[in-house]
Amino acid sequence: MQATFYRRRPPVGMRLGFLLNPIAGMGGRVGLKGTDGKVAAAIDRGAEPRAPARARRALRRLAAHDADIELVTAGEPMGAAPARAAGFDPTVVFHPDADGRVDTASSDHAALHATTATDTAAAVVAIADYGVDLVVFVGGDGTAADVAAALAATTPMLGVPAGVKVYSSVFAVSPEAAADIAVGFDRTEQREVMDIDEDAYRAGEVSPELRAIASVPVADAVQSAKQRGGGTVDALAAGVASDVAPETTYILGPGSTMAAIKSALGFEGTPLGVDVWRDGQVLASDASEAAILETIGEDNTIIVSPIGGQGFVFGRGNPQLSPAVIRQASVEIVASRAKLDELRVLRVDTDDPAVDAELQGWRQVRVGRVETRMLRIV
Repeated sequence: MQATFYRRRPPVGMRLGFLLNPIAGMGGRVGLKGTDGKVAAAIDRGAEPRAPARARRALRRLAAHDADIELVTAGEPMGAAPARAAGFDPTVVFHPDADGRVDTASSDHAALHATTATDTAAAVVAIADYGVDLVVFVGGDGTAADVAAALAATTPMLGVPAGVKVYSSVFAVSPEAAADIAVGFDRTEQREVMDIDEDAYRAGEVSPELRAIASVPVADAVQSAKQRGGGTVDALAAGVASDVAPETTYILGPGSTMAAIKSALGFEGTPLGVDVWRDGQVLASDASEAAILETIGEDNTIIVSPIGGQGFVFGRGNPQLSPAVIRQASVEIVASRAKLDELRVLRVDTDDPAVDAELQGWRQVRVGRVETRMLRIV
């Protein structure tokens, strides 16, 4: 049983901390599976910042609540600009360029190189010392670990998911959900902050490690920790392989269930990457968004399996399957019975609210050679 703590709102309104990790998630669509130590490589591959847009979505939703909120944040590129763009007059308590490491006249990409985990920790300390009711941060698991390490245990935190891998149970399910939770929560509970070794992850090994326990608002829209799926997938994989259509391009997502399907199709796929297959040939291995778009044809099918315990079909661990890719393909969802038994709903978070809305609704999920179950994407 997790400990639950109740809080009182301050009588003059809410003082909310807000922090942005501008490089979070940049490596995803270009196939790097993370950005730790890979910012330059991501930029060389054509990556664009993802986190600032996620921050703007959360802040616009926060402003729409028209609540009595004092926003406390860090200088650029760590939160002040999107806060002002959303209509807030934030109190800036930390400047990452104070020692000259950031040239504010330089390009966005140049500024990204200069923000580090040290900046995150220093900003969190400054925000917490100012006295806030909640720290909302935009990033991934690495950012969550940095925030938790610097934050006093008595101050709750909540993540806006923007990383490639988001295993920790401290994140809202979307930027908008984070804003709704921030203005509406009345109690907190202890949740796990998990992170993985990104180099091992790129090599196909997933071993999430507990990095911290954090105080997090209680809400249905806070995601659960990732769980490992269970049960046999052999019949499921055989059924998918037997039903492939000629001249159809199959875009096969990551994960252990998908690895079994790739094996049934006759090749050893990338365990944690996206592979593209058509008529017995692997067209792209561990493909980036650009590589997928170059190889797809007239008839395209994305096959994906939801993340166990969370239910995310798109938006966690597979950003290569971008809105541009999704728009050109049908979607087939597969899962073991054991994994599906854990889930009440499925979720999507593609960075494009219009695509998310199109994907929502009741969906057939293949659980065996021919068997399916109905589950709703929310």
